[in-house]
Amino acid sequence: METNFPRHWMWSEAFEMLARAERMHRQFFQPPSSPSSVTWEPPVDVLETERSVLVLVALPGVDLGEVKALIDGDALMVSGIRTYPPEMQTATIHRLELPQGRFERRVRLPPGRYAAIHRTAFNGCLLITLQKSEVRNG
Repeated sequence: METNFPRHWMWSEAFEMLARAERMHRQFFQPPSSPSSVTWEPPVDVLETERSVLVLVALPGVDLGEVKALIDGDALMVSGIRTYPPEMQTATIHRLELPQGRFERRVRLPPGRYAAIHRTAFNGCLLITLQKSEVRNG
């Protein structure tokens, strides 16, 4: 019996690791508890020029017309929903890597005042241009 001890220990460890992986999978891939809960945050780039601040939000597969963007204090708040295409209802899923559901991203802006917000689609991203208010020296 002593000679089999390492083998039993290795199997025990392997089963424990599989159980841990299954618990983590259930924890991270649960559907949101309510439709209004945030399930993911899109990546962003923030760039500044002399006249504007540009915020590029990666949102492939999202209807950009349904995305909300507003300035809230010293930050830009971007929110919306990515939904599965109708074909997903009957499809066999082999891999899911793109996050789905409600998203929200709060991006701290460089100090300053902004006169206008312009939105444009750019290669699967939402480009938000915040025009800086002119500073007048008096």
